[in-house]
Amino acid sequence: MAALPYFDEIDPSTIDVLLVTHFHLDHAASLPYFLEKTTFKGPVFMTLATKAIYTLLLSDYVKVSKVSEEDMLYDEQDILRSMDKIEVIDFHQTLEVNGIRFWCYTAGHVLGAAMFMVNIAGDRVIYIGDYSREEDRHLRPAEIPQFSPDICIIESTYGVQLHQPRNMREKCFIDGMPNEYWSNHPELHYIPIYYASPLAKRCMAVYQTYINTSALKCIENFNDVGPSVVMASPSGLQSGLSRQPFEIWCSDKKNACVIPGNVVEGTLTKTIINEPKEVTLMNGITASLNMQSVEMYFNSEKRLAEKTPEVGETVSGLLVKKTFTYHIMAPDDLHVFSQLSTENISQRITIAYIGAFGVLEHRLKQILESVESLPNEESEGPAFRVHERLTVKYESEKHISLHWRSDPISDMVSDSVIISILLILILILITSYC
Repeated sequence: MAALPYFDEIDPSTIDVLLVTHFHLDHAASLPYFLEKTTFKGPVFMTLATKAIYTLLLSDYVKVSKVSEEDMLYDEQDILRSMDKIEVIDFHQTLEVNGIRFWCYTAGHVLGAAMFMVNIAGDRVIYIGDYSREEDRHLRPAEIPQFSPDICIIESTYGVQLHQPRNMREKCFIDGMPNEYWSNHPELHYIPIYYASPLAKRCMAVYQTYINTSALKCIENFNDVGPSVVMASPSGLQSGLSRQPFEIWCSDKKNACVIPGNVVEGTLTKTIINEPKEVTLMNGITASLNMQSVEMYFNSEKRLAEKTPEVGETVSGLLVKKTFTYHIMAPDDLHVFSQLSTENISQRITIAYIGAFGVLEHRLKQILESVESLPNEESEGPAFRVHERLTVKYESEKHISLHWRSDPISDMVSDSVIISILLILILILITSYC
């Protein structure tokens, strides 16, 4: 229940219509619950492709959910009953419910994804959902509506993220391959690629209904003769179609296993990443693990753990809790491997000071360990740096300024320098009055 949206903050019976942009779980997973377990009685609209994959995806979600029956939000029967309540809408088709007019545009992103324009009493609101404006090899990019909306509701999950352009990501992928070897061996260009996933097979049938082309072959046609590539699920290699070819091939050093995405503790993928010499098969027999270890970094060239640290070696970074595990990340990689980002805060403070600037620098050298004069061309005037963290500049006959990049140590240095300057100023004032 804690994973649901805040349905208790609204009265579902007062909602006129429900519009679903696409089939991904973060946009549609609670739909069966909302239709079957609340007081909502209005119509639901989504595109035909979304409806087709919606039932496949949620049925699979129910099957793999590891929760007790009493904690399940809904079952397969709820999903099937919800299908009868879902109506389909085509792109650019205008419909009206209780005086609310709406139509949808192509959103890119995934097959069937839509952006909904809603017209209520002359005011236009567009809900973007997830979208992509990139040219794609299998999907059209998101359309630009011909009507300007009065209100735009847009996803903010990656609002602070800067994603690399697709051509740069593809270049990183290609650069990771031995291009000269690839060019000199054209026979590799015709190696078959298979997909081995019951859910992927069913979804691919929907995809081919709309696209009519695919470079992938179903595992039903698989012939284990010669080289090939098999993309299989589940990614944890715990059971199913991915585990079966792994157990057949794991002992042959000519084979390789590439694991995309995160690995979960307690799974076989987590075990083989540590490169053990043996693995236990489903039948309990131990087999040698001779498959090649393949490491491919596409997101960033900087990795905190490119090499295994030696015993006693200091490892520094940011400790980040992600899902149920902890990760040590380099600050530069934080935005790549999490939804967090780092920012630098530059601080400046101006202090009234009537003494000679050279006297101030001399006094601070007597108090602090590291005070270094800066050349005028670097600082655009008299200045010195304290502990390589804080810069003190001469501004005028009555003012000086302090500049530093905020962090716990630099803030502490700035506090000590400010106190020292005030003490020096007091001594100057006392001396002048005496």
